[in-house]
Amino acid sequence: MEIIDDNVDFSLFEHRSEWHKVKPASTWTEKLVDRFENPDQFVGDAMPWSKINGFRLRESELTIWAGPNGQGKSLLLSHVMLHMMALKKRVFVASMEMNPVKTMERMAKQATGSSRPTSDSIRNLYNWTDGKMWIYDHIGQVSPETMLAVLRYVHTRYKPHHCVIDSLMKCGIGPEDYARQKAFLNDLTAFAMETGTHIHLVAHTRKGEKETDRVDKYSIKGSSEITDQADNVVLIQRNLRKERDKDGVLQGEPDSFVSVAKQRHGDWEGTAGLWYHAESQSFLSSQNNSPYGIGFNI
Repeated sequence: MEIIDDNVDFSLFEHRSEWHKVKPASTWTEKLVDRFENPDQFVGDAMPWSKINGFRLRESELTIWAGPNGQGKSLLLSHVMLHMMALKKRVFVASMEMNPVKTMERMAKQATGSSRPTSDSIRNLYNWTDGKMWIYDHIGQVSPETMLAVLRYVHTRYKPHHCVIDSLMKCGIGPEDYARQKAFLNDLTAFAMETGTHIHLVAHTRKGEKETDRVDKYSIKGSSEITDQADNVVLIQRNLRKERDKDGVLQGEPDSFVSVAKQRHGDWEGTAGLWYHAESQSFLSSQNNSPYGIGFNI
């Protein structure tokens, strides 16, 4: 794991000429062959949970991960990125709401299935992430231009398969500034298409009349362009009805719901329930599952 700090002159990566985009048609031969031989719904990286196997993370796409505040978006995405590394994919994380030590603390718990990983397991995890994971060491807001420059810098140096931006709110765009939101989403999708990177963008949803109301893709704060331009929209929401069930009637229900509300290049959209393992901060397919063996193997 390598830290990318603010001492890098990202301004060098803010502007690029367009000449490199002019290519011979034969450039895409093998991708076209692969598309015919492998239907889109089977292309891409699988999620850690088999019950969501119909949803894939494909190259050159943008996924919005949305839900109410404090309901596990970043936790779930950390679990997914750990799984991506287990699939031998390279990952970049820009979590402007959390310092790198906290990011890795969470991932260490998920990787080991323990609330208190041993010193050796932590060191092994760090060694394992070398060449697989890079973190942007920045807390607070950045401008959209800086965020895009960071992405270009990271792509130029490390070629990650997956880039996480947590969150849209930290990219210096007001919730009512629809024009800048649209422009930023357009730039992100263009970057994904140009580089083959999968962009993961965390967004928040508006408050419903009741906390227990289920959110949908129209609940996402900001412009409708956010969901229109995204290739995929994934919603995460805790089962608050279960949490407030004092009589235990709902204890057999999942702790959280993950809904694929949009998948442009796949056939499956739907909702799956996951159980939360508090000690490891992991999400499980069943309440009887163990947090061990979630796809991580040092």
